[in-house]
Amino acid sequence: MAYPLPLASLESAPLRPGALDPLLALIEQHIAEKRYPGCQLALAHQGRLVFNQSFGQARLGHGDPADTQAMAAQNDTLWLLYSNTKVITATALWKLHEQGRLRFTDTVADHLPEFAQHDKGAITLFQVITHQGGFPDAEVPLELTGDHARVRERVCDFKLQWEPGSRVHYHGLSAHWVLGMVIEAITGQDFRQAITDLVIRPLGLENDLFVGLPRSELSRMSFLYQPGSTAGSYAMRFESTSEAWQQCGAPGGGGYGTARGMVALYQMMLQGGRLNGVQLLSPRTLAYAIRNYTDERVDEFMGMAMHRGLGPHVRGHTVGMRGLGSLASPRAYGHGGVGTSYCWADPDSGLSFAYITNSRVPDPWHSVRLDQLSNLVHAAIQT
Repeated sequence: MAYPLPLASLESAPLRPGALDPLLALIEQHIAEKRYPGCQLALAHQGRLVFNQSFGQARLGHGDPADTQAMAAQNDTLWLLYSNTKVITATALWKLHEQGRLRFTDTVADHLPEFAQHDKGAITLFQVITHQGGFPDAEVPLELTGDHARVRERVCDFKLQWEPGSRVHYHGLSAHWVLGMVIEAITGQDFRQAITDLVIRPLGLENDLFVGLPRSELSRMSFLYQPGSTAGSYAMRFESTSEAWQQCGAPGGGGYGTARGMVALYQMMLQGGRLNGVQLLSPRTLAYAIRNYTDERVDEFMGMAMHRGLGPHVRGHTVGMRGLGSLASPRAYGHGGVGTSYCWADPDSGLSFAYITNSRVPDPWHSVRLDQLSNLVHAAIQT
C-alpha cells in the first residue's frame, strides 16, 4: 500500500529558512562520534510529509557473526520503536472506547476476570495505561510470548508491588502486556491483528508500522546496537537476531516502523482523528485521551512529572520535559523509545516530528540529546 501522506516542500511548513541545518549537523556529528550507526528523521505538517531523511548505517556488517552485510539507512528502513509502540497500542484502545467496547474506568477484571487474583480486582484500565497499576517490574518472559494463552495466564498472575493509584511509576512493558490481553478479550483476535485492523490498516500505514514484524519484512529491518566495551565501538543487541522478539510485537515496546509512519500517526491526531480522507477517531475521543491526567505528580522512574495521558504525555508548564524539550508548546505531546528515539506532535504549529536511531544508549546522554534535538526543531517554528 502506498504511503498515505502526500509530499510537500519543507518551505511549506512554518519553519525559518535553513533553521533545520543545526539539527542535521548535530545528527551528522553524532554519527561521526559513533553515538549511533544510523538515524531516520521525518517531519509532517497539516497532512503532508515535508521532510524525510535517513543517515548512516542501518546495519554495520561487522562486529558480530550475524552482522555480515552492511546496509545503509533508507527512508523505508524499519526501526525498533521500543516504547513508541505504546502510542500505537493506545490508539487501538481509543478506538475500542469510541466503539463502546471498553471504558477506561472499567477494571481490568471486567475483561480478564482472573486478573482479580492477588488483590488486583479494583485496578482500572485508566490506572494501567497511566502507569499507576502497581506492578512496574512484572515480566512476561520472551519464551512465553508465542502462546497468548500462557501470556494471559502470566499477566493475570502479576503481583502488586504497591497499592494501585498511590504512585506514578513507569511500567516499561508490564502494563501494556495487560492491555494487549484486554484487547484480545474484547475483540477475540490476536492483539497484533486487532491493532492492525483497528489502526494501522485504516490509516494506510501497513507498509510503515508493524506490531509483530513478519519474516517478509526482515530485509528492511535495521539492526539494533548498544555501546561496546571500548570507546567508539558497538555491540549488537539480541533484538537484532531474535525472531521471537521481532514477531511477538510486545504491545509496550516491540513495534517496528519508519519515522514517516510515526509522523503520519501523529498527523491523524493533529487533524482531529482524520488522515488522508479516513476519519479514524472523533475529535472528542482525542481530547479525552490526550490530556494531563497525572498532573504534577512525579513519575518515580523518570524522576519528574510526566503529565501522562492515555498513551502520549503532554508537555505542560514545567521547566523541562523528558523528550519534548523545554521549548515545546505546553500543548505538545509525544512519547519516546528507551535509549533510541522520540516522536511528538505540536497542535500550535500542526507539525509532527519523529527521530529514530539504532543504538540504545544510556542516560544522561540520551535524555540530553533528545532535549537538544527537540529544542532545535521548536526553535525553528515561526508560529
